[in-house]
Amino acid sequence: VILACAAILATGVVRAEEPELVNINTASVQELQVLPRIGPVVAQRIVDYREKNGAFEGTAELMNVNGIGVTTFSGLTHLITVGEGQER
Repeated sequence: VILACAAILATGVVRAEEPELVNINTASVQELQVLPRIGPVVAQRIVDYREKNGAFEGTAELMNVNGIGVTTFSGLTHLITVGEGQER
């Protein structure tokens, strides 16, 4: 522990774990609600959009969902994915 603290003091870098990404193509209404500014109503809209239009091809497509504008999307980009091998 002392060595770890010394390394942090020497480098000034604290390494935080990467948050687990939420896959907007597979997440349930409940899972979507862990995202900031996504409550039950918007989470349901995401699921409804996905069911009507098929899988999201890219994360930016999330802005097509009513209630998700540029500001909300900007706060989500580092927390969401559309799946492995697809645009983050």
